[in-house]
Amino acid sequence: MDMLLPLFVAVPLACSAVAAIAPWRVVRDVLALLAPAGIAVGGAALFVYTQSGHTTVAHNVGLYTGGVSIPFVADAFSAVMLTTTGIVAVAANWFAIVVGETRARFYPALALMLSAGVCGALLTGDLFNLFVFIEVMLLPSYGLITMTGTFSRLAGGRTFVLVNLLTSTILLVGVAFVYANAGTANIAALAGAAAGHGPVTVAMGLVVIALAIKSGLFPVHTWLPRTYPGTSPAVMALFSGLHTKVAVYALMRIMVVIFDLDPRWNTVIIVVCVASMLVGAYAGLGEHTIRQVIGYQMVNGMPFILVVLAFTAGDARRALAAGIFYMIHHMITVGGLVLTAGAVEETYGTGKFTRLSGLARRDPLVATVFAAAAFSIVGLPPFSGVWGKLFIVMEVAREADWKAAFVIAVIAVASFGALLSMMRLWREVFWGKDMNPEKVPETLVVATSKLLPGATLTLFSVALFFLAGFLVSATMAAAGGMLDVDGYVHAVLGSHPLAAAAAAGH
Repeated sequence: MDMLLPLFVAVPLACSAVAAIAPWRVVRDVLALLAPAGIAVGGAALFVYTQSGHTTVAHNVGLYTGGVSIPFVADAFSAVMLTTTGIVAVAANWFAIVVGETRARFYPALALMLSAGVCGALLTGDLFNLFVFIEVMLLPSYGLITMTGTFSRLAGGRTFVLVNLLTSTILLVGVAFVYANAGTANIAALAGAAAGHGPVTVAMGLVVIALAIKSGLFPVHTWLPRTYPGTSPAVMALFSGLHTKVAVYALMRIMVVIFDLDPRWNTVIIVVCVASMLVGAYAGLGEHTIRQVIGYQMVNGMPFILVVLAFTAGDARRALAAGIFYMIHHMITVGGLVLTAGAVEETYGTGKFTRLSGLARRDPLVATVFAAAAFSIVGLPPFSGVWGKLFIVMEVAREADWKAAFVIAVIAVASFGALLSMMRLWREVFWGKDMNPEKVPETLVVATSKLLPGATLTLFSVALFFLAGFLVSATMAAAGGMLDVDGYVHAVLGSHPLAAAAAAGH
């Protein structure tokens, strides 16, 4: 199985090349669906494999010695992320096909290249290669923004490009400093290296700052709700499910392996996450389009995933599992919200509150799907969000101190703010008087074909509510794989001298 890991990158890249030169749109569209579907199926198969006695699998490209070669590493956490990534990418590309975005010849090729970069970032075992694969994600993203952009979208795209170029520079500088001080950028060889004070800790701090910016954490969050809604709905779904979650995945991996869950960072984690929760929850009240409100729900969601890193003293496995559970829920649910909002935009030509009203009577099916996804993101049953937030609260409460009480209180306040934002959106867009029939014909409704991608992801959210037991087991396995640092080091480095140093540092 380890020999097959590079295929998660090679196959989407090959499909991207074929899509770029294929003169037939149907071929390009089929590839845009089959490749991410293959990623999802491959991720599921990889998860099963990691549960059959192979906790961590690794492949050194070219069969060079571990610590020297380019490493691909996978455990249950990587597998879960690959599966969820594939599902979201299928839905986003499906929507792009339905609304005609793939008429632009290179759209499928760029979307597939983006997927390849995501897979590489999820599987790499080297900080420099993490930077490389993030760049592989970003380069096609610039093309997708310009390809699907109006003038207003291009303005947001400029901010996206500038922020990500600056962030990538910080990331590269941080990796260079890590290499200069530790003599390696291999994650396994760096196990525990940043758990104490020293130059490596400072260098890794730059890496963490860069990933925090890419995650959209406070106070470096403002670019996200200003740029993601400026893309097309299909592209925003890709970005929300793939871009930010890769950064969150990398942060969790780094904090577990390289920082060894050093408790001295807990206060910083709590402060940043608490501020992000509150800003993301309430800033949406000042927005005036559907997808801008959803953009702040993304800012609100990231700290729910990461705050568990500060509460691992009691049961680290359960705490990390809670964060992974919420990440899966958030990827699926936000994707459903964005694509449902996109169906409204593509039909009525706008997502502005001032130009939409009374959709609950005009489009009851759209209203039902959107309400379901909104209930899930707020954390109401019967949707996956309620289990995600409950799981996090239970693990935070395990610490039983004032910090835990403070975070739980903020979670409650932030959830109420998210509810207010979604209620305001609902009141403006779905309630109210009917739209002027002279400007918007009564026969104009959202086509079922446009609604299906978002509705499918929302159905996944419902399914995750009823299959919570299975998902908890899967996320517990994922957290267990992530915490098996010794197994990770052995799989990557084997008997290499760096392995002994890493084991001693850990």
